[in-house]
Amino acid sequence: MDRRKARRIFERLRAANPEPRTELRYGNAYQLLVAVMLSAQSTDRAVNEATRALFRKVRTPQDMLRLGEAGLKRHIRSIGLYNTKARNILEASRILVERHGGRVPRTREALEALPGVGRKTANVVLNTAFGEPTIAVDTHIFRVANRTGLAPGRTPREVEQGLERIVPEAFRRGAHHWLILHGRYVCTARRPRCRECVIRDLCEWEDREQAAPVRGRRTRSA
Repeated sequence: MDRRKARRIFERLRAANPEPRTELRYGNAYQLLVAVMLSAQSTDRAVNEATRALFRKVRTPQDMLRLGEAGLKRHIRSIGLYNTKARNILEASRILVERHGGRVPRTREALEALPGVGRKTANVVLNTAFGEPTIAVDTHIFRVANRTGLAPGRTPREVEQGLERIVPEAFRRGAHHWLILHGRYVCTARRPRCRECVIRDLCEWEDREQAAPVRGRRTRSA
């Protein structure tokens, strides 16, 4: 896809949703980190249900360490892989206290050194908490980038690199959110809503003309 078409895509996504934001609910950078760690192989809705009560008790890594593993598990047991996630969150919290003064670091290297934090999680935190122009490639972004022809790739890293090359600088900070929301509510894995899509004429997916319309489109994150 050429850069002019890519710019038009993001201009339309921005017009439809000028201020995109994550659907995860959090109050500070630490809570965001915890929420993103919990969201692996889970939905944002499920994470928000689990953290509603948890985040009333826990605002800092020190709070989490005081809560302890058993206390954390009581809050997150409805989430898949909660045993492993609880251990990683507690160990990451300990490292934050001992090495970073209880603060979430603002570098990729330091974030990825935390247990349970990979490139995708680090990118989300850098973008959402600190305003960095990073793009975290999840299943939605991977699908949208390949299906539309925006940044085809065989792996999430290849897609991320492709997006870094083609997304105009003015749209880099919001690109992560626009693409996730587009994949979650419009360019869905099954029955994509092509006839309701604001970038339909710019999309390079050969099957878009056959996709059936679906009512109830959502354009905002929750």
